[in-house]
Amino acid sequence: MLIVNANLITWEKENRILDDHAIFIENDRIKEIGKSGDLVKKYPNEEKLDARGQYVMPGNICAHTHFYGAYARGMAIPGPAPKDFPEILQKLWWPLDRSLDAESIEYSALPCLVDAIRHGTTALIDHHASPNAIDGSLDIIGGAVERSGLRAVLCYEVTDRDGEAKMKAGINENVRFIKKTKSPLLAATFGLHASLTLSDASLDLCRQAIPDGFGFHVHTAEHESDEYDSLNKSGMRVVDRLQKHGILGPNTITAHGVHFDAREMEILAETGTWLSHQARSNMNNGVGVAQIESMMRAGIKVCLGNDGFTNAMWDEWKAAYLLHKVHHRDPRRMGGYDVQQMAVYNNAALANVFFKSATIGQLSEGAFADIIFVDYHPNTPMTAGNLPWHIIFGFQQSMVTTTIVAGKVLMKDRELLTLDEKEISAKAREIAPKVWERYQKEVAKIL
Repeated sequence: MLIVNANLITWEKENRILDDHAIFIENDRIKEIGKSGDLVKKYPNEEKLDARGQYVMPGNICAHTHFYGAYARGMAIPGPAPKDFPEILQKLWWPLDRSLDAESIEYSALPCLVDAIRHGTTALIDHHASPNAIDGSLDIIGGAVERSGLRAVLCYEVTDRDGEAKMKAGINENVRFIKKTKSPLLAATFGLHASLTLSDASLDLCRQAIPDGFGFHVHTAEHESDEYDSLNKSGMRVVDRLQKHGILGPNTITAHGVHFDAREMEILAETGTWLSHQARSNMNNGVGVAQIESMMRAGIKVCLGNDGFTNAMWDEWKAAYLLHKVHHRDPRRMGGYDVQQMAVYNNAALANVFFKSATIGQLSEGAFADIIFVDYHPNTPMTAGNLPWHIIFGFQQSMVTTTIVAGKVLMKDRELLTLDEKEISAKAREIAPKVWERYQKEVAKIL
């Protein structure tokens, strides 16, 4: 396939904006980039996809999400509103994940995948929980991902909160999926909920079970309660405790890190562990603001996720850019280049940990052909230097018109080609009342 009449945003380390260029795709890779006229002459018989002057750029990447959160949208939480994050977990997320069955797992993933295709997010790192439907749950999600044509990294959340048998079932699901996964669109890691719901014995079992070469995906210090729990259990803070159990390292993702102290940040940097920042979620849960700029300065590889919010990742750019300014009451905080570093370069480097066979997240010869078209018409000059501010103040999620992953067109001119959005939405609406009914019964047990 030959993409022609495109204005390229390459997202190479030295980013370039190239007018009137073309991209020749062979199988799942970019084979050649050049001027439109030159490549049309070179490949006269190839199928052409006309970008019509739109911006053509690598797809967005999400470093941390929860597909199963799809059923929380519009759902009523019984009783008074949760007063803090521990109550949000107890009243919302834990009863909700216990309400999922095989059907609702599939039809929570599919709407999120539709959302990702529509909004130009081509690779996602998911963190799943369904304590009453553990075995095979990652196969269900993986099947939905392959059906969509997107890329995803999957894991199951191991926790003690539903008993020893289900904790061990979660371990088995992670190991089984890690060993099974062969699809070029799927990768695996080992999911842990958080230090606050895992005993020392459970952490040791996870460390013993994980296959060589793999890491973990774990929530860390999202709320003070995680730190207090760790101190009470072990006399150590969360990151120190995870390090003691061999959880950290260059293949491990920690999410949030809102309440780290300075030494915890040092340990993450020393071990090469990744951290994912979710500004919208942190605001919504009222948990505080992570010291993201300090972490980046300390050498931590900070990425950008959405924690189950919409897969319009430019909205996450905007939230991160604004949150730190208002929190510090200083408009100089969290500059556009910092957001760009997280969302583009660090997210791409993280994705490459899982998809190693080619470069991901840039337009360059030999890279994966994960590409989006953006119908943006700037009314001021747009350069590689000022691009972050065009994205933050100009780009909108509705501007994505075409989404391509591994050389396959998933959406063309805003028409989805791999998923039937109306069918998926209708089926999800049919399933949601059943999930909500089970949820109400689960909440009633704790109220």
